[in-house]
Amino acid sequence: MFMDTLSMMVVTIPLVFPIVSAVGVGPIWFGVFIVLMCELGPITPPACVNLFVVQGIRPDKGPVSDVIQGAIPYAVIVILFAVALIAFPAIATWLPELMRG
Repeated sequence: MFMDTLSMMVVTIPLVFPIVSAVGVGPIWFGVFIVLMCELGPITPPACVNLFVVQGIRPDKGPVSDVIQGAIPYAVIVILFAVALIAFPAIATWLPELMRG
C-alpha cells in the first residue's frame, strides 16, 4: 500500500517464494497472484498512490473523493478475481495451456 509495485516485489518475493513453493503452490499461480496484489495496493487506502496521481492530473481539480469513488469498482473487481483465483487455481494457467495445444 505504501510502496510502489517494483519495490514491493523486490522486498517480498525473495522472502515469501521459498515458503510458498515449499507448501506446494505453483510458481505461475503465485506470480499471477503477486501481480494482482501489487496492482491492488496502489489503488486502496491508506496510501492510494495511483489515486493521488490521477487527482493531480485532473483538469477540473474536483475533490479526491470523486477519484476514490471511481476506483472502487476496479478494486472490487480485482478482489473478486483474487477470490476466484484462490477458489479455482487453474484460472492462472488456463490460457497458456489452451495456447500450447
